[in-house]
Amino acid sequence: MTKRKGLLVVISGFSGAGKGTLVKKLLSEHENYRLSVSATTRAPRPGEVDGKDYFFVSKSRFEEMIIKQELIEYASYVGNYYGTPKAFVKEALAAGSDVLLEIEIQGALKVRERFPEAILIFVAPPDAETLRSRLLGRGTETPEQVTARLRRAAEESQWMPDYDYLLINDDLEHAAEELHFMIDSQHSRMSQNRRFAERIRDDLNKHFLKEDL
Repeated sequence: MTKRKGLLVVISGFSGAGKGTLVKKLLSEHENYRLSVSATTRAPRPGEVDGKDYFFVSKSRFEEMIIKQELIEYASYVGNYYGTPKAFVKEALAAGSDVLLEIEIQGALKVRERFPEAILIFVAPPDAETLRSRLLGRGTETPEQVTARLRRAAEESQWMPDYDYLLINDDLEHAAEELHFMIDSQHSRMSQNRRFAERIRDDLNKHFLKEDL
């Protein structure tokens, strides 16, 4: 049986859209997903664990990673760096796992440049007021920071058409099921199965494409 190739799945969305919660739900319910832990220079939020939620590094260490080309992509967002370490992603894909990258829009578009086969999914709330309520409800940022994130969301909305799929996160259970279906269905694309198609074509031609049949 042909080994299933791993998929690189980029999940982005406005801050407060719930993409992190959706990713955690997928990881808890499906064994084949692996989360690519991003590196960031921002401070940890309550409950976040270094090496699990993010690799929390200094600005100087992050800039060293850039120079040494240890990142697939990186971007600056609201005053902090975010980036995707290269080694883990390549190893997980080679092992057949579907690798989830929960990253910002700038980084997502850079991944698309380097990995054209990557699947880009944009997570959005049902409406703007819901997004504002979710950001305020987190209670982790000042009103000024919330306003900055909403302004940033307004800017980011222009990039939504560059993604392959749009996922509206209104109901968590339904959104998680839809997200899994979006990803799992990609394994049936011909681009993911070209080697199998070529092999069975060659076998059929070799054994059955004869003039006397």
